[in-house]
Amino acid sequence: MRDERNDVSKAVTWGLLAAWAVHDTEEVVMVPRWVRTQVPELRKRFPRVPEPVWRGLEGADRREFSTAVALMAVVVGAAAAEGRRTGGRSAVYQTALNGFGAHGLVHLAQAAAVRGYTPGSATTPLVVLPFTLWARARLRRAGLLRPTRPRDVLQGIAFAAAAAVGTHAVAHRLVRGR
Repeated sequence: MRDERNDVSKAVTWGLLAAWAVHDTEEVVMVPRWVRTQVPELRKRFPRVPEPVWRGLEGADRREFSTAVALMAVVVGAAAAEGRRTGGRSAVYQTALNGFGAHGLVHLAQAAAVRGYTPGSATTPLVVLPFTLWARARLRRAGLLRPTRPRDVLQGIAFAAAAAVGTHAVAHRLVRGR
């Protein structure tokens, strides 16, 4: 039986889905235009980047990208629901939360690498990182936050990467039938 007194609020668990939705809305709105206007310049600046990377960026159409985002909503929603069901205790929820925060750091690294805006870099310091830190603090205060080891950070990154690759692969098959 769960000790309900240590459960965290819905804002901590469902907030992951809400914060993710704000963040990915920026990406859905900005990615097509950013790819169209920035990739030609980035190709010149970063000639060592393999050609398949550039083709992959240019080849993803709005429908495919939006489908991948919708599929990711299912993944993040399931993690948030599991977090809510367990009062924040779920390893899946906490791993997804860590992955969300790490994903934000990747956006900031991308923006630093290109020395400018990249889709997702605006909402990272405004939404992604503040929400992640706040939710982790609430979990810690409630005595629910699992100790964070380097392995946990890597698991969060792996979770986010696997979810991104998987949802994009499924979206590609759904939209293009390949």
